[in-house]
Amino acid sequence: MKIVATNRKARHQYHILSSFNAGIELKGMEVKSLRLKGASLDGSFCRVEKGELLVSNMHIPEYGKSSFFKSDVRRDRKLLLHKREIKKLENSLISQGMTIVPLKVYFNERNLAKIEIAVVKGKQLHDKRKQLKDDAVKKDIQRDIKSVHTVR
Repeated sequence: MKIVATNRKARHQYHILSSFNAGIELKGMEVKSLRLKGASLDGSFCRVEKGELLVSNMHIPEYGKSSFFKSDVRRDRKLLLHKREIKKLENSLISQGMTIVPLKVYFNERNLAKIEIAVVKGKQLHDKRKQLKDDAVKKDIQRDIKSVHTVR
């Protein structure tokens, strides 16, 4: 699996409830641009529209060597999922405070572009602070364990 782009802010800003892997419908030279690790998921989100799942605000820059095909770099792209999965996502969006965000874009073993999306709920400020504190404590414990093992 070759990871192209990750949404690092998503894990800090949201509680991840469930995740799905979906295909992406790309046009023209967008695949070549993705292979050059040219993508950004900052500020992107997913929505259900007319029974289809779309990812909005995902930035895939133009491929430098393309001559005639120029597309909008932040256009809505269709995600490929089964209808029952889309219905499940749509039902989870009805719940208050839920949203769908992309976590990472990658190429699978068959070299197909895929996107990992997640149903998330926003964190409050005290949750974010608690997570940062817990991470710092874990890092200190790991450092202490490592120093004890190297002293012996």
